[in-house]
Amino acid sequence: MSAPTVLLLNGPNLNMLGTRQPEVYGTARLEDAVAVAERAAAEVGLRIDARQTNHEGQMIDWIHESRGAVAGIVVNPGGWTHTSVALADALVIPEVPIVEVHLSNVAAREPFRHHSYVSPIAAAVIAGCGVLGYDFAVRALAELLGER
Repeated sequence: MSAPTVLLLNGPNLNMLGTRQPEVYGTARLEDAVAVAERAAAEVGLRIDARQTNHEGQMIDWIHESRGAVAGIVVNPGGWTHTSVALADALVIPEVPIVEVHLSNVAAREPFRHHSYVSPIAAAVIAGCGVLGYDFAVRALAELLGER
């Protein structure tokens, strides 16, 4: 039997991790964050389907396609966190637990970053832990799935 799949979505500019504002986001690359998530998933009996896009419609399409195909979603929406009602609306469509993750502590940053359209629909929010947050997000999702 195949392990349940977790859709790991990374939004705009996350493909530039390691070079973009390392003083804020650290020096780890997106590949490092995905590897952290994959290790955690293997330890808790899950499988990761990791994707990144700079195009909001692409992410929404992936979310639509995941309905009935994934056990849960871990999402780092990047800048869409603070701007996209459309993304938040899409995230409820698969009817699975959502864990929102951010590398930086968005609550300690600019005021416009304090609001998230995703947080109200997320079962958990992890912020400020760097790439380790991806480990925490996968483990939190595994716990949530175990409670279902």
